[in-house]
Amino acid sequence: MTSLNNIESLGFSLPTPAYLAGAILFGIIGFAAYRYGKKASRSNVKWIGVGLMVYPYVISETWLMYTVGISFCAALYWFRAA
Repeated sequence: MTSLNNIESLGFSLPTPAYLAGAILFGIIGFAAYRYGKKASRSNVKWIGVGLMVYPYVISETWLMYTVGISFCAALYWFRAA
């Protein structure tokens, strides 16, 4: 417990299980979108996939990560259907 307290005193905190599950879920969706966009030569879908894979590294709040992830998935659906 002492090492955890030392890490928290430096301003770092461990992610919640909900955050980890969301990061894995959106990463898998992003990887699938990237592969699909690359294979179908659809650059919009490919770059949305890259965004889905990368953005959890930038956002630290769980609610914000889910909001941005759902927005990326909606954009992915929009560009895939168009």
